Amino acid sequence: MDFLNAFVALSNFVLIPAIAYGSQLALGALGVTLIYGILRFSNFAHGDTMAFGAMVTILITWWMQSVGISLGPLPTALLALPFGILGCMALLLFTDRVVYKFYRVQKAKPVILVIVSMGVMFIMNGLVRFVIGPDDQRFADGERFIISARTFREMTGLSEGLAFRTSQGITIVTAVVVVAALFWFLNKTRTGKSMRAYSDNEDLALLSGINPERVVMYTWMLVAGLATIAGVLYGLDKSFKPFTYFQLLLPIFAAAIVGGLGNPVGAIAGGFVIAFSEVMITYAWKKVAGYLIPAWEPEGLVQLLSTDYKFAVSFVILLIVLLFKPTGLFKGKAV
Repeated sequence: MDFLNAFVALSNFVLIPAIAYGSQLALGALGVTLIYGILRFSNFAHGDTMAFGAMVTILITWWMQSVGISLGPLPTALLALPFGILGCMALLLFTDRVVYKFYRVQKAKPVILVIVSMGVMFIMNGLVRFVIGPDDQRFADGERFIISARTFREMTGLSEGLAFRTSQGITIVTAVVVVAALFWFLNKTRTGKSMRAYSDNEDLALLSGINPERVVMYTWMLVAGLATIAGVLYGLDKSFKPFTYFQLLLPIFAAAIVGGLGNPVGAIAGGFVIAFSEVMITYAWKKVAGYLIPAWEPEGLVQLLSTDYKFAVSFVILLIVLLFKPTGLFKGKAV
């Protein structure tokens, strides 16, 4: 019985949150990987792109809530999500036309584009804060739990309750569907194949008659979709605060680099490696240890690192990977 209680506590505070967080990071890292693999630069504005897409979705969600439109037990934000994606697509295509295209035509070095993307990052960050404000914004509605701790305890008779939030369930299911759709698109459609060809060998792709500007357009549209979905899922699961998305850039880049920058499978694997590392290192293991080893009741929290330093975990993992295996777990392009 104690073992079951320990497993439920572990699922409640480590396994389920890490899988949900890993799904959000994986979707974010996929966007970074697509830009690096196809457009050949590291986009530092990706965290704020997620924030912008989520912000548009939140504004539409609030409007829907005010006129009585809802999805019943599911969050209304799911109805507003397509509008957020369209808004984010418009912003990214505008940014590409006004900013990035100039440097692409000039054949600027990747480091120049990285610096330019940092400028875009600060502008996007300021825009989001100006429109929606710098504070936490709540927009989740519908049923909060798929199963609550009290219901679980009544069903099982265990002293430890399992709480599975609706936002966590939606995150996991959405991530699986989006990743499957993305891989189908890249591997089965003519546009996806042309994007992969352009990524593998730009000169050969151009000789084959592939239109580079069309490839760039589709890349930004895919990235807008992935960024908005990741941003909204993170906002539903935690809360929406513009500065948090700015901070998310570190674990997202760590996930992309750990998995192998430019490799979509690596981005997904890296997202889960970073998420599980952050959650497990910052979790207080006292309760689980108390169930598993009743004779040894720890006095402290048995916490390796405070949650305030969770982003430091992804930074350390990133440093280790860059030092010992710069191409990542799934051989991406060397960083």
